[in-house]
Amino acid sequence: MLRRILFILLLLPLVSLGQQHHEMGIFGGTSSYYGDLQHKLFPKEGYRAAGGLTYKYFMHPNVGLRFGATYASLYGADSTSDSPVIRNRNLNFQTNLFEVSGGFEVNLLPVDFDEFKFSPYLFGGLAVFYYNPYTIGQNDEKIYLRPLSTEGQGLKQYPSRKVYSLVNVGLPIGAGLKVFVGKTVMISTEIGFRYTATDYLDDVSKTYVNMDTLFRYKGKQSVDLSYRTNELPKWDKNYPNDQFVRGDNMKKDWYWFAGVNVAIYFDAFGNLLPYKATRCPRRVFSR
Repeated sequence: MLRRILFILLLLPLVSLGQQHHEMGIFGGTSSYYGDLQHKLFPKEGYRAAGGLTYKYFMHPNVGLRFGATYASLYGADSTSDSPVIRNRNLNFQTNLFEVSGGFEVNLLPVDFDEFKFSPYLFGGLAVFYYNPYTIGQNDEKIYLRPLSTEGQGLKQYPSRKVYSLVNVGLPIGAGLKVFVGKTVMISTEIGFRYTATDYLDDVSKTYVNMDTLFRYKGKQSVDLSYRTNELPKWDKNYPNDQFVRGDNMKKDWYWFAGVNVAIYFDAFGNLLPYKATRCPRRVFSR
């Protein structure tokens, strides 16, 4: 299969213009995340909605470029963990996420209304996304986490911990199955994973910092939300010592989308009229 894909890529410069087509569609589905507050790629709960717009330009029935803009929501909470130690930490986060992406898509079969009507496909590329993690306080208020520097980000006492950016990049990779309906509609189901360049999607990455330092420079709310054991009905642990592990900074965070894409197929923006012509009944003239 890999040889087939490489062979197709090498032939791209020889592809004729007649083999080009476009697909413009709408995507809808679900999203989830994998990181310090969610240790399972496919958790039992925590899924949120995702939706967006897609555009694909195929230079060849097998190979094309894909672009998308997606809006989604991510969620994670220690309360869903199987580990009593993690549940005792009691952190949670949510974030709305907006992504724009671009990359390549490879159909394993040459999809065209004159050839194959379906095909599995693979894709990969580059994404840029915006996020802003927040949590829900004890009074059900939304509290954004980055300004609180819950791990000492931006404090002079921790010069190696910079304030993380709310705009970051990811590497999309995924697979799907597409089906041609008639000559103008392409329906596909897919799942795409994003490996990100940040470990702060959930505002958790490294170790705890000194509680007194955090209280002095960021206030009581920062201390309270960096370790929330005291919100549990039964708790018997005080704030962790400085440098006690809070997250796993050896792994970056992931997020993913899965769903259905419904697209209109254009043979170089010209197949609609010929298709309509073939559907129109011919008149029979007699003398």
